[in-house]
Amino acid sequence: MPAPPPARKQSALLATLNRNRLSWVGIGMLAVIFAVAIFAPLLSPHDPLQQNILHRLEPPSAEFWLGTDSYGRDVLSRLFHGARISLTIGFLAVLVAMIVGSTLGVLAGYIGGIFDQVVMGIVDVMLSFPTLLLGLMVAAMLGASLENLIIAIAITETAPFVRVARAPTIAMKRQDFVEAGRALGFSPGRIMGVHILPNILSDIVVVASLWMASAIRTEASLSFIGLGVSPPTPTWGGMIREGFENILSAWWLVVFPSLAILLTVLALNILGDALRDAIDPKLRGEE
Repeated sequence: MPAPPPARKQSALLATLNRNRLSWVGIGMLAVIFAVAIFAPLLSPHDPLQQNILHRLEPPSAEFWLGTDSYGRDVLSRLFHGARISLTIGFLAVLVAMIVGSTLGVLAGYIGGIFDQVVMGIVDVMLSFPTLLLGLMVAAMLGASLENLIIAIAITETAPFVRVARAPTIAMKRQDFVEAGRALGFSPGRIMGVHILPNILSDIVVVASLWMASAIRTEASLSFIGLGVSPPTPTWGGMIREGFENILSAWWLVVFPSLAILLTVLALNILGDALRDAIDPKLRGEE
């Protein structure tokens, strides 16, 4: 059956958020993190790339709130600017994966046959590899750069979107309103894009919010092993990698970027759970 009206969906979402107050905590955390990333140049007390060997490995103080790294750079400023890079990579990687994966999933579910078998065979192979291992292989082949890192992470996250889009498409293409569209002579492209995709978009958005958290973790992991954005550009994973050599004497180099990743992933997971609860009628207690 067709999707509920937008007003009803919005009311269900707000009602679910109000019942689960923890979801507002996640939304608030994300709002703060994204605000920090957007206004990083204004909020940063120092130049994140400026080196000062005289202030090398200073602990948190009144001048350097989160201390300095082995090159004398302000950790707080690098943390703020690193948020821009890490969130940009996570958002763009998930966006690419969502567009490509959802398109393939809808096509596979609607067309079926050999095309469906080939697509799902490739998806099964991709899912047989751990996300980090698959990203590691792709990033190693493409090389370390911002664009290649986005491509590598997007490839690792395309398969889940294919599965999420395919299953409801198979069920929905047999619905009466889709059959009516065929009877009226609508093209397959119009049926998939206008009648099927809007009805499954909410499920795709939930998956996107959850997998953005995975994308940020993957970016940090690849940056930690040297396959991320090239230094001196700050990223959270790169900061952890740079501070790992001095972890015993300069704990702040690893702890603060790790906390940034932890809080971001936690906030995205909370938001994803809230969206899932609002969209799934069984979880809302509806028939």
